[in-house]
Amino acid sequence: MSDTFPESNIYSDDQKITFVYDVDGDDFTSAGQASVKVKKNLRRLGIDPEIIRRVSIAMYEGEINMVIHAHGGKATVTVDEEKITIELDDHGPGIKDVSLAMQEGYSTAPDSVRSLGFGAGMGLPNMKRYTDEMKIDTKVGVGTKITMKVYLN
Repeated sequence: MSDTFPESNIYSDDQKITFVYDVDGDDFTSAGQASVKVKKNLRRLGIDPEIIRRVSIAMYEGEINMVIHAHGGKATVTVDEEKITIELDDHGPGIKDVSLAMQEGYSTAPDSVRSLGFGAGMGLPNMKRYTDEMKIDTKVGVGTKITMKVYLN
């Protein structure tokens, strides 16, 4: 049986719980709100603080990337007995060269974003660093879906 919590964007069944967030593009003041909410929800579930820290960092970096490069998107976080899966899905320009984008310090962020203190080229490398698995599906002109996993044990 599946439960939906109407006051939020949380869904659960007997095996997992899922949190879904819309990431507002073009608004740096709201960037990071989903990762803060996920952190609170993971604490309520009794998840190990170190795992919460890793998930929060990866999620925050992904949110910032969606705001900078894709005008927002959707973040889905699923918790099951073995792992936390983070899916970040956008309809932005896609990533032209994934291996280049994975290099620390490489950034395509415009100067206007850099002047705000963002766009240092650490987003994707940090997402990979703080997760156990990361997969990037991207198509130029269509968008990007990043799936990250953090194992609980």
